[in-house]
Amino acid sequence: MLGNTLVTHQTGPIGKRVNRVYIEDGSEIENELYLAMLVDRNTSRVTFVCSTEGGMDIEEVAKRNPKDISNFSVDPASGLFPFHGRQIAFSLGLKGQQVKQCGHLIGKLYKLFIAKDMEMLEVNPLIITKSGDLKCLDAKMGFDSNAIFRHDDIAKLRDETEEDEKELAASKFDLNYIALEGEIGCMVNGAGLAMATMDIVKLYGAEPANFLDVGGGATKEKVTEAFKIITSDKNVKGILVNIFGGIMRCDVIAEGVVEAVKEVGLKVPLVVRLEGTNVDDGKHIINTSGLNVIAADDLGDAARKIVSAVRNRTEED
Repeated sequence: MLGNTLVTHQTGPIGKRVNRVYIEDGSEIENELYLAMLVDRNTSRVTFVCSTEGGMDIEEVAKRNPKDISNFSVDPASGLFPFHGRQIAFSLGLKGQQVKQCGHLIGKLYKLFIAKDMEMLEVNPLIITKSGDLKCLDAKMGFDSNAIFRHDDIAKLRDETEEDEKELAASKFDLNYIALEGEIGCMVNGAGLAMATMDIVKLYGAEPANFLDVGGGATKEKVTEAFKIITSDKNVKGILVNIFGGIMRCDVIAEGVVEAVKEVGLKVPLVVRLEGTNVDDGKHIINTSGLNVIAADDLGDAARKIVSAVRNRTEED
C-alpha cells in the first residue's frame, strides 16, 4: 500500500497518498462490530454510536439500514455510569462475559476521550474473537485542534503530508482557513461574517473557494499571508475582501491587501468592502494604491460585483 493512493468517503475523490502503514497482529474474528464516540453539537454531549454492522463504512450502513445504528448520549453533569456500558453491550447483541468486557471498555474509552480532548474516536471493527472476547482491532481518532497545546504526545503524531497545503500554511499564521471547491476567494474577519459572505456569494449564483477568517487581531503580515494563500488556489477567479472593523482596523486590512498584491500580483478581479474602525483611512489606502480594485458599499453590493466581474472575465476568455 505504501506509495499508493487511498480513496474513501473521508478522503474524497482525490484520495490520499499512503506514507505510513500500521501493522497489527492477526486476529481470529468471529464477528465484527462498530463503536464510535463523538461530540454531538446539537446536544452538547458526548455520544456513543454503535452498530452490529462493523468492518464497513458506517455511511453505507446509515444509507442502507439506519435502524442498525444506535446512539447513546452521556450527560456531562453526571458523567458516565455502568448502565451506559450495558446499553451499548445489549445494543451490540453481546452476552455473558462480553457484557462485562464491554462495560470495562466503554469506561476506558470515555476516560481517554475526555482526557485527550477528542472530537471523535471510531473503533471499526470492534471484534469478537473466536474465543469470545472483545478486541479493538482498528481505530481512528480526531482531536480538538484548539486543545492540542495541552497534549505534546498527540502533537508529535501530526503528519503534515496528510493536510491541505494551504490550510497548513494558514495554521502557521493563526488563520482560520478551509479550502472549498468554488471560484470566489473570500477574506473576512469573523466566523459569522465569513459564513454570511459565503452564503451571499452562493445567493448570487457563484461558489466560494474558501472559508478564511483573519480574526479580530490580524496584523498586516497575517493579512498579506492570507491574500497569498487565496491567490495560490488555481480555482480562484475573483476575490472578495469583506471587512467590518470592530477590533480589526480597516486600515490594517487595506495595508495588508496592498502589500500582498504588490508582492504576488493581481491577476483576477478584486472587490473590497470595508466598514467600521478607520474605514476612511482604509478606503484612502486602497484608492491611492494604484490597484485595479472594485469598491463596494455593502455586502450585497460586494457579492453582486464580484460575481459579475468573474462572469464577465470568463466570457471574455
